[in-house]
Amino acid sequence: MTTGTSGQRRYALLAAAFAATLLLGACGGGDDAPASAGNTTPPPAGGNPSDPGNGAGNPPPALSAQEACAALGGAAVDASKIALATGGAKVGAATLIAADATGNKLGEYCQVRGTIAPIDPASQSINFAVNLPTQWNGKGIQFGGGGFDGTLIDGTETVRFALPDDPAPLSRGYATWGDDSGHQSTSITDGRFATNDEQLRNYGGDTLKKTHDVALALIQQRYGKAPTRAYFLGTSTGGRDALSYIQRWPTDYTGVIANEPALNYTGTRLSNVALGRALYLNGGAGWLNLNKTLLVQNAVMSACDTLDGVADKVISNVEGCRLSSMQVLQNLQCPGGTDTGDTCLSLAQIATVKVIEQPLQLTYPLANGVTVAGGYNILEGALVAGPFTTRDLGTRAVPGNPATTADANMYLTGDQWTKYFVTRNATIDTLTFDPASPGTWTSRVQDVSAQTDATNPNITPFLANGGRLILLHGLADEVISPNSTIAWFKAVTSTVGQAAVDQGIRFYTVPGMGHGTGSFLPAWNSLTALENWVEMGVAPGTMQVMDSNAQTYGRTRPLCQYPAWPKFKGAGSADAAINYTCEGASGAVQACLNMPTTPTTWKGGNTNGEELSVRIDPATLGYTVTIDASLQRAAGTVRSGQLVLQSGCTYNSDENGARFTVTGGGVLAGGVAPAAGGGFLPLVAFQNTTADFKAVADIYNVNGILNTGGTVSMVNGSARMRSSAATWQTCKDPVNGYIVYDAACTPTTKGYIAWNATRNAFDAFDTGATTGTTGGTAIGSVVGGLVNGTPVPLILTRSATAFGMSVYAKQTTTITGSADGNFRMMSTDGSQFAAVLAGTSITRDGTAGTLAYNLPVLGVIQSGGGVAATYLNNGGLLFGTFNNKFEIGLLN
Repeated sequence: MTTGTSGQRRYALLAAAFAATLLLGACGGGDDAPASAGNTTPPPAGGNPSDPGNGAGNPPPALSAQEACAALGGAAVDASKIALATGGAKVGAATLIAADATGNKLGEYCQVRGTIAPIDPASQSINFAVNLPTQWNGKGIQFGGGGFDGTLIDGTETVRFALPDDPAPLSRGYATWGDDSGHQSTSITDGRFATNDEQLRNYGGDTLKKTHDVALALIQQRYGKAPTRAYFLGTSTGGRDALSYIQRWPTDYTGVIANEPALNYTGTRLSNVALGRALYLNGGAGWLNLNKTLLVQNAVMSACDTLDGVADKVISNVEGCRLSSMQVLQNLQCPGGTDTGDTCLSLAQIATVKVIEQPLQLTYPLANGVTVAGGYNILEGALVAGPFTTRDLGTRAVPGNPATTADANMYLTGDQWTKYFVTRNATIDTLTFDPASPGTWTSRVQDVSAQTDATNPNITPFLANGGRLILLHGLADEVISPNSTIAWFKAVTSTVGQAAVDQGIRFYTVPGMGHGTGSFLPAWNSLTALENWVEMGVAPGTMQVMDSNAQTYGRTRPLCQYPAWPKFKGAGSADAAINYTCEGASGAVQACLNMPTTPTTWKGGNTNGEELSVRIDPATLGYTVTIDASLQRAAGTVRSGQLVLQSGCTYNSDENGARFTVTGGGVLAGGVAPAAGGGFLPLVAFQNTTADFKAVADIYNVNGILNTGGTVSMVNGSARMRSSAATWQTCKDPVNGYIVYDAACTPTTKGYIAWNATRNAFDAFDTGATTGTTGGTAIGSVVGGLVNGTPVPLILTRSATAFGMSVYAKQTTTITGSADGNFRMMSTDGSQFAAVLAGTSITRDGTAGTLAYNLPVLGVIQSGGGVAATYLNNGGLLFGTFNNKFEIGLLN
């Protein structure tokens, strides 16, 4: 049989080229229905397929790879054949890359590059890339973008987090495609494109569908059929792309890998702005330089590294670490809360760390009802500076406008977003934009959210179509919060049901993994896992990943499904995955970071004014409470019992239901059974105390309880302990108790304290209205508690007429939010409950209230709304008066 003359071959090539426009105009996108696999090149379209015009009645010869590729040059796809509105697409170049071409390791393929025209003439075109291997495996892959995009994703890359020897999908025979999201820029942090509506919609996801439809038309032309399978792979913005796609067009892809997805995109940018405001407002008082940032990170690593059973610079037990994260932060506070150098944090800097750490709560809903942006795990192992990341909090306390690389990396992207996505004002000072309550910009933020976020939890159509999703996020991600991904996964589970999730989703979280950074960089065959799942029905379980960091290259860990994490078994090589188990699948395996490792004694007192010591053996959790001085029972009385871990650093005890909580800085709160009767007496005790009265000398506010002849009253007022002599003085307003301290205040009580080495406390004496350091009436004792060097005086009243307990906190300006945290509270009525402080809000035992700081005097936190109370905060202790009850809480 003849193969045809050269003239006939030229005719066939021209016929194919001419047919490209006709065929592409007739091909729709988005049809991924299975077709027979194979690499047969179809005959040219158009005319009589049995007669190419040579009159011989023979079919035309098959095109060579070179000819088939060249036939795509100049091909067009009509706008009507693309699902979303465009001006149509056109191939600019189609070049066959030979298998042996210099530098090519992808095999022979046709490199197709082209553009998709916009509707808006002011909008840039979409640049797209499609790669068509000569030895096609019958399948296709779309790659997502990154950052603010603007750079062509050409589809020749390897799978993200692939093993070093894992070939790129194109070299495995996949047809691949990608785009630049519809704008061009040399920087992935350039947000200027978003001032154009069509470009913003493209970035939000429209470009993905447009490119998909064009790619499938070209595949149809080259191979004569659609892919048997089509997959989407994306990381970061590309991970958002992947999830956005299956939420909007659920039947186009049967398998998806979404790594560290920026799914709550608007929430992420809002949190970026919130961080910038924490860093740079108030003259940059909250800014952390590199040394201070590393101080925080190193303190966290020291506290939490071994919670997984091994010291490896990877915090795997993230939720166990979170239980005591606020105590770790509190331990870093500078004495007095003012900045004294790189060895500690000021109150403003602590507030900044809390902004990074804690979720951003919004007063308005984003797309799909989202009102929270997940915080970053800076207190659980996320590294925002240092050797494992190129990012940091910047090099200056005053940012540029616009922000530059000299400023915090997260604020830079937030600044671009505010300027170009929301306000479209290139000169706006982003620090004036309040992300929690953006005022007149709220509706615009919501509109942008609707266009760019991928937070719809109802992916039932994708799963019902047989779709399979592998979702992966690093728990140390410093750019995209893993907590937002966790929140979405939980919402998906609630929406579609656990059975559907088990069938179609695998969610893996990786300790130590940042945003392409971190102390553990996983490498594994994720595409193979997806292929096996989609094509053979073999669902991935606990996988194994290899660390690709240069310093620790080759060590392996199990890749655990959320919420489990890798725990070292305690034997064998710590670098081998076989020596780890996935723990915590039914919840966080909790540990107390604040419990000493050796038997330890705390010194303190209870609300009956009894001075006491508490000793705990951490090995057995056995405890003793020894009464050192009391009006109700003999000194030396001992109670003993057993602690049982309840959660975190809170333990059940044998003291009539009292719970013991250990917090940072060596503070213990708990209870002791009274001399007679039921219930328990709340107690506070300190691991560190002082014999130097000068160490506790200052002006204080006071909260406490006093029992006078059977009548219980609350103590609110001010006091001073002088450093010139061991004398004290109290002042009290007749209405609310609190008063700005005044040495000439009336009524007043004065006295002095004297160290008692036998009991490890100060004896307290009352000298009436006269200042003196001798004589007087013994009225109890003072425990000079120290928390990270901060004085927390505990006043234990024991006199002929009264007994009780008061706690002191300095009468100084308290920054709003400086008391934020979850507190385990005990009240003198025997109740135990949780109190959560967040900025100007409080939730006490489930009831919400509002907070006002420095009212009626500096240092007092006044609560209103459903919680009418006053509180003081000192050294992780929250104590206050509520409904004629005294309550004490510790950060938990």
